[in-house]
Amino acid sequence: MTDQQEQQASVPPKGVRRPAPSPKWIATDLYTLSHLDPSTAHNSDILKSTLSNASNQDLPAIYSSRAFAKFLALQARATDAKHCLEVGTLGAYASIWLATENPNLKITTLEYNSHHVQVAKENISNADLGDRITVHEGPAMETLPTILSDIDAGKLPKFDMAYVDADKTNNWNYFDAAVKGCRKGAVVIVDNVVQGGLIASQDKPLDKPGHVEGAREVIENTGKDGRVSATVIQTVGEGSHDGFLFAVVL
Repeated sequence: MTDQQEQQASVPPKGVRRPAPSPKWIATDLYTLSHLDPSTAHNSDILKSTLSNASNQDLPAIYSSRAFAKFLALQARATDAKHCLEVGTLGAYASIWLATENPNLKITTLEYNSHHVQVAKENISNADLGDRITVHEGPAMETLPTILSDIDAGKLPKFDMAYVDADKTNNWNYFDAAVKGCRKGAVVIVDNVVQGGLIASQDKPLDKPGHVEGAREVIENTGKDGRVSATVIQTVGEGSHDGFLFAVVL
């Protein structure tokens, strides 16, 4: 190692990474889920198969945690949702959670990555949910206008619920479009907006550029948006310290 390399190695990086999840957080998730979502649950096998197929086909392990995915599914049940928008399909894990917990729910989900779309469609087919989960391939900023046009034309019903978990720099754009497509009283959820507490910090993250800015933009714009009433809920667990924006369309 040269003198210059030694000097550079001794300088701490300018920024922070999100902390790893605490063992207590993970243990709490495992304990509660063992009682509230045991392996004997009606959809356990298909959800495990969904994750296994996604992993075998090299999809990134950035799917919703089991506890949060079930929370979404229960929100749909609590609001008697019939039509849900999801921005960010990945391997369709959250979509399959929503559909298997809500037999009357149809889901329109958007995914830009063609390989992810292929795996998602395989998982949806394996779950026998092809008639209730529709995957649209392409950048969501290009597919969302078509979805909204179909709603305006009466080809699709308005959304009762929307879940945004895609590229964070477009959080606000996705949220804005989702609200336009939702009925009054609908729930809109944007995941990963706390970013390990960095939204309220001056520290700059070392990885995932634009994520904190995207989280701040959707929070700040939502606070000025008269179409909705919203709050942010912080969470800890398998996904470390994070949280979600929860809004109701007025």
